[in-house]
Amino acid sequence: MTQEELFKKLVAHCKEYGFVFPSSEIYDGLGAVYDYGQNGVELKNNIKRYWWDSMVKLHENIVGLDASIFMHPKTWEASGHVSAFNDPLIDNKDSKKRYRADVLIEDWMAKIDEKIEKEVAKARKRFGESFDEEKFRATSPRVQEELAKREAVHTRFAKAMNDNDFVELRQIILDCEIACPISGTRNWTEVRQFNLMFSTQMGSTADGANTIYLRPETAQGIFVNFLNVQKTGRMKIPFGIAQIGKAFRNEIVARQFVFRMREFEQMEMQFFVRPGTEMQWWNEWKNTRMAWHRALGFGDENYQFHDHDKLAHYANAATDIEYKFPFGFKEVEGIHSRTDFDLSNHQKFSGKKMTYFDPETGESYVPYVVETSIGVDRMFLQVMSAAYTEEKLESGDSRIVLKFPAALAPVKVAVLPLVKKDGMPEKAQEIVNLLKYDFNVAYEEKDSVGKRYRRQDAIGTPFCVTVDGQTLEDNTVTVRHRDTMEQVRVSIDKLHAMVEEECSYRKLYKKLNL
Repeated sequence: MTQEELFKKLVAHCKEYGFVFPSSEIYDGLGAVYDYGQNGVELKNNIKRYWWDSMVKLHENIVGLDASIFMHPKTWEASGHVSAFNDPLIDNKDSKKRYRADVLIEDWMAKIDEKIEKEVAKARKRFGESFDEEKFRATSPRVQEELAKREAVHTRFAKAMNDNDFVELRQIILDCEIACPISGTRNWTEVRQFNLMFSTQMGSTADGANTIYLRPETAQGIFVNFLNVQKTGRMKIPFGIAQIGKAFRNEIVARQFVFRMREFEQMEMQFFVRPGTEMQWWNEWKNTRMAWHRALGFGDENYQFHDHDKLAHYANAATDIEYKFPFGFKEVEGIHSRTDFDLSNHQKFSGKKMTYFDPETGESYVPYVVETSIGVDRMFLQVMSAAYTEEKLESGDSRIVLKFPAALAPVKVAVLPLVKKDGMPEKAQEIVNLLKYDFNVAYEEKDSVGKRYRRQDAIGTPFCVTVDGQTLEDNTVTVRHRDTMEQVRVSIDKLHAMVEEECSYRKLYKKLNL
């Protein structure tokens, strides 16, 4: 199965099992906008809880905030979004389709990477256990040729992005013979800037209305409230402010399911530090955030750091944590050293002081900021991609199972009466009532137990509890474990502790060593 086929299966699975639906589907949908179904919203909320608690509960010097989506228009002038929040846009004259020029080039480089990996895979198969991958990469003429080609383009691309050289970006597209995926032609327009912010009107009449923007990021709500939080919380630097909230970007190319959308959710934390210490904290937060991802157990080799070729106008250092999706390594989180750009500019545009008096040094200064920013929707897709598993069983059957970390699973326990008679449904309902105050519990009585097991596997439920005739005699049930399919007999009075031990967030938090 190709990675593309796997991704299509994953998208179909999300719809079939109530994770994600196309928005407004009865009206043929709305491009790059999605709704989270009954299982999707549970998974999404569990991801948010894992992030929020690890940030706010486990750090004594980080507090939370929930700022409004609408903000004064000057906010976005001060932040640089009005003048600089642009993507390089290019159109294909034949298909009339619009693309991001940088994405076209990045996709071309990703294809070179795929070619190299295929060469390595073929060699590994050919040489078996004696295969020396490092040596092969260094000596293979074909690999070296592809690497040289990619590096030459990457060097040109990085310079063009840093220089905002749109002529060069177009020339790279032409030189690499990048064709439109729809028309198959290379009949491109010039590259031009495209501002990503959505605007709307606030006011009772058209004449008296003000143009405001839907926020393209949640960070600015934190910056304008910096002093409010610092003073009311009596916070001492270094300290952080965390926030989860919606953001909106009029993406040129919204694609790859929920990976890139026009309405999305962010989990951001801005960490305020003494000037001159920002790089130390940037490195520390890189390690802290990578540990958070790896604690989920999806394989350390599937994560990597990717330093930015082009720094944003506010940053002096930036890196991404990338995960190996079915469509390649892509960003799930960014860690940025934002300097004092934001607070200084808000001070300048508002006329209000944004300084902090440091009792340790006896001086006042505008703090520097280290940011961690993660897309909830991308994280959702990452968890779904990592958990999705197709298994061939010894019996010859197959099953699809979502191997979520138990704490993140949408449903923790499914309670299943063996038959719909003989008091079994009533006993099963007693067990539901025993567990439902602490865990999300499902009750199912339709179809054979085997079919019900398969349905619960497909939504990632860690435990299935079956009530049978023996239950009515000795108050024990059969507990089936999702990953191993092992079945054990357990006393009902021990069920709660069993589920708590396996599904607690505590297991994840302990891996963080905070």
